[in-house]
Amino acid sequence: MARGGIYKSEVIRARDKLLAMGRYPSIDAIRQELGNTGSKATIHRYLKEIEEEEGGKAGSKVAISEALQDLVARLAERLNMEADARIADLTAKHAGELAEQRQALEAVQAEAATLRKTLEKAEADRASEHAAHQRTKDQLQRETVAHATTMQQVTDLEDRLQAEGGHRRSLEEKHVHAREALEHFRAASKEQREQDQRQHEQQVQYLQGEIKTLRAGLVQAQQEAVTSSQESARLASELSRSERSLHDATSELRALKDVKAQLMSAEQQVDRLGRQVVELQAEAGAHQSRNAELEAGRTSDREEIQRLQVDLAAARASADAQDQLAEKIQFWMARSGGSANQTPTSGGC
Repeated sequence: MARGGIYKSEVIRARDKLLAMGRYPSIDAIRQELGNTGSKATIHRYLKEIEEEEGGKAGSKVAISEALQDLVARLAERLNMEADARIADLTAKHAGELAEQRQALEAVQAEAATLRKTLEKAEADRASEHAAHQRTKDQLQRETVAHATTMQQVTDLEDRLQAEGGHRRSLEEKHVHAREALEHFRAASKEQREQDQRQHEQQVQYLQGEIKTLRAGLVQAQQEAVTSSQESARLASELSRSERSLHDATSELRALKDVKAQLMSAEQQVDRLGRQVVELQAEAGAHQSRNAELEAGRTSDREEIQRLQVDLAAARASADAQDQLAEKIQFWMARSGGSANQTPTSGGC
């Protein structure tokens, strides 16, 4: 900014310097020599005073009337005033435009800072989304491994269930065979028992008849004892033979009791086999329940995998949106940076 006033001695030194350099000491040249300070009217007034003191220039300069000099001085002063006013207006306008450009630059810088913070937040969100995506991917991989393990377990259980089913069918067949054998044994034992009972009844009836006969014979023998000792001996012999027959019948009854004990043991074994079949059927039911639970778990795993796939697709879409937003912000920052770099140059013009 030019200082407010100048001295006459400074104008003299500038005029003498220009003359020494062989240049014409015009108002603009003197003002430029003074560092663009002082008004042109003041410089013109000082030059006029210097010329009056020196009595005008010697040589080829033509004298100018005082009225013409006064008119020229007034015109020059008016031109200087108008020029100063124009320069002041232009300076104020330029200062206003510069202030506006500075405000616009500050606004752009603030917006750029906001966009930079948004970009940093977007980058952080993108990193967080990427980490979440990686965690989801790892979880999906773990779920896939767990699902494969579960499927293998289901396959093993199905194989085991099939083996258990085959074993159960084998036991059922054995149980059927045992039942059939038991029924056959029961039928045979019943038939044998009925046959033995009929034989025993026949023998008892026979023995009862013999006993009746012997008793009748004994009575007759007693009546005839006196007269027939030989008949008594014969009857005694027949009685002994009958007792042996009774003893044999008793032995047969004991054998029937042993057969009955064997039959009871066989029935107990059949009952034990029946309980084993019931236990195997309960175990098969438990395996079927376990298989149903595994099937439900496999369905739940499938639903969980589908949900994770949906979350993974959403995470990818969110990451793509964040990438697009980051690209837009970078593009806008690039444009804003180019506009901010061009603004001061246009303002200076």
